[in-house]
Amino acid sequence: MLLLVRMALAAIAVPAPPGFAPVPDTAPSAKKVVVGQPAPEFTLKTFAREEISLSSMRGQVVVLNLWATWCVPCRREMPMMDSYFRRNRSRGLRIFAVATEDSVPPFRLKAVSDALAFPLVLRLRGAQYQPLDGVPTNYIIDRRGIVRYAASGAFDHAEFDAILKPLLDEAPPPAP
Repeated sequence: MLLLVRMALAAIAVPAPPGFAPVPDTAPSAKKVVVGQPAPEFTLKTFAREEISLSSMRGQVVVLNLWATWCVPCRREMPMMDSYFRRNRSRGLRIFAVATEDSVPPFRLKAVSDALAFPLVLRLRGAQYQPLDGVPTNYIIDRRGIVRYAASGAFDHAEFDAILKPLLDEAPPPAP
């Protein structure tokens, strides 16, 4: 399965357009994302056209991985995330790969979407979940809806596990 993910990512690798800046779908008054604070609400639209809100995932650990097709570190970490997700989704893990560029037509992303066990996101609406100092940028939200991690840079397996394992080991909050 990892080979399939790597092949799909390699097939869509394109150079960054000159002057690339991701096009966030946020309102100017959108709330800032702050580690240690409640995560601002968002809605995302997956490649499969499913709309998912943060509030609908209460009690789960959520990873937003902002990436770009031209980003080599992004393409390197995605197979690791896919493998980690396959092993931990039954523990309440949700991962979403958020494409940060509008220059790649959706049909070029189909192979990646089909290869990944977690959803590829075409649009993220709501709070300012944007690349911080570049891509990849990862946001991790715990079961209670608190932002526990927000930083740019690719993960390796050990770092990813060190952050996620304690969050996955936490009991889900009681139902409201």
